[in-house]
Amino acid sequence: MSSMPNDSLFKPLPRAGGATVEIFVDDVPHRVASGLNVAAALLQEGVTACRTTPVKGAERAPYCMMGVCFDCLVEIDGVPNRQACMTPVREGMRVRRMDGARSVA
Repeated sequence: MSSMPNDSLFKPLPRAGGATVEIFVDDVPHRVASGLNVAAALLQEGVTACRTTPVKGAERAPYCMMGVCFDCLVEIDGVPNRQACMTPVREGMRVRRMDGARSVA
């Protein structure tokens, strides 16, 4: 997965209680605040590309963050085509970037 320095626009706000969960992004563990959606957790960790397009292989990242654009599609726990912005993180979740053509499953 692509990543870039996370010193620009996306800054997490302090959360009451400080509870965290561990998720795995392409098998790399990340500890993130509980209550985030997967897209926000990815951005917080500096992961900017969720998938690549099937024709040109262009990277796509979360865009609308409200379930309209479908640019944040990822595989979650083996299920492809999940909207990262609409899925809350949970302990042990496994997230994978989707590359190329999508399955219809």
